[in-house]
Amino acid sequence: MKIQKIHHVAYRCKDAKQTVEWYVKHLNMDFVLAIAEDLVPSTKAPDPYMHVFLDAGQGNVLAFFELPNSPEMGRDTNTPEWVQHIAFEVDSLETLEAAKARLQAAGIDVVGVTDHTIFKSIYFFDPNGHRLELAYNTATTTMNQALDAVKWDMLNEWSRTKQAPKHAAWMHDASLARP
Repeated sequence: MKIQKIHHVAYRCKDAKQTVEWYVKHLNMDFVLAIAEDLVPSTKAPDPYMHVFLDAGQGNVLAFFELPNSPEMGRDTNTPEWVQHIAFEVDSLETLEAAKARLQAAGIDVVGVTDHTIFKSIYFFDPNGHRLELAYNTATTTMNQALDAVKWDMLNEWSRTKQAPKHAAWMHDASLARP
């Protein structure tokens, strides 16, 4: 079997209407579907929910569940907040910078533009506390080939040592030549 694509990614939200309106307003996503049930289809548990779906572009769908009868939602406090996030790709650095300005003008705190060498990105939170990233790819073909050539060596070294391998140190060390 080979996976064809991600059908949708689903997260919990505090308020389905507020969430849809926020993603439409701030990320220009289209609201494509709402499903509400009194029973969970897979388990038949009596647990009413609202399930909303947003078009994240190129056939990618972002979905949210509002669960009014469940305890208040939280986050995994054992994982740093910068780890769990959803990253969306934009088409240019100008688009990224304009999005940052627009989000900040709306009162949303934004971190970045952060230069990751192979892409540049900004980070911010949605009204549910989910961390979001907008990213613009800046990698050259040569950079991608260099990273591809060392990926298994890096993973294997990490698996053995739990220390950051230096196979791609050129990404963050300005004194090293970039491919």
